[in-house]
Amino acid sequence: MLHLSFLKQFSRLAINAVRIPANVKNISTTAAVQFKITDQLWAEPMKKKKKMDPAIVKAREERRRKKLEKQIRRLEKNAKQLKPIDEIEPSLHILDQLGKRKRPALNLTPEQIEARALLNKEWARYKRQEYMANIAQIDRIMAAQKRALDMLYEESEDLYNEAIMPDLQLLPYSVDGTYATPPIKNYDSPDGEYIDISKKWGN
Repeated sequence: MLHLSFLKQFSRLAINAVRIPANVKNISTTAAVQFKITDQLWAEPMKKKKKMDPAIVKAREERRRKKLEKQIRRLEKNAKQLKPIDEIEPSLHILDQLGKRKRPALNLTPEQIEARALLNKEWARYKRQEYMANIAQIDRIMAAQKRALDMLYEESEDLYNEAIMPDLQLLPYSVDGTYATPPIKNYDSPDGEYIDISKKWGN
C-alpha cells in the first residue's frame, strides 16, 4: 500500500514537471546536431529622447547655416582660380632671378609703333597669299592627276591598276637593331617616389 501511494505522488510530480513552461528555442525535435548556433538576440534598450530647448536647436541650425554660407563664399571667391600644374610651374630659383632675366621695356616713339604694326600686317598678308598659292597649286596637281588616271583607265584597266598601286620603294627605309635594350645601371627612373610594401619572407 505504501509503495502504491509513492508511485501516485511521483506521477503527480512528473505531470507537474511536464507542465512547467520551458524555452522552446532550446528544444528541437529534429535529428541530433552536434553543434548548433542559436540566434543572437542582442539589443540595446531604447534611449529616451531628451527634450531640447528650442532656442538651443535654433542656435545650432543658425551656426550650421553660417558655416555653409562661409564655405560657399570661399568657393565663389576661388572659382576662377585654375588648378596649378607642377610641370609648368617655374622653380623658385628662376622666380628669384626674375628681375635679372626680365628684359627692360623699349621706349618706342609713336612713329616706330605705327611702323611695326604696318609691318606685321604686311607680313600677315604675304603669308596668307603664300598659303593660298600653295593650296591652289596642290589642287591643280590633284586635278591633273585625276584626269591622267581617267584617261589611262579608258586605255587599259591593267595599266590603271598598276598606276594606283603604292610604290613601297619610293622612300626606302630599314632599321636594324635590338628590340629591347638592356637596363641601364644605376638609372633613376622618372616614375616618381613610391614605398615598397612587399612582404619579405625569410628562408
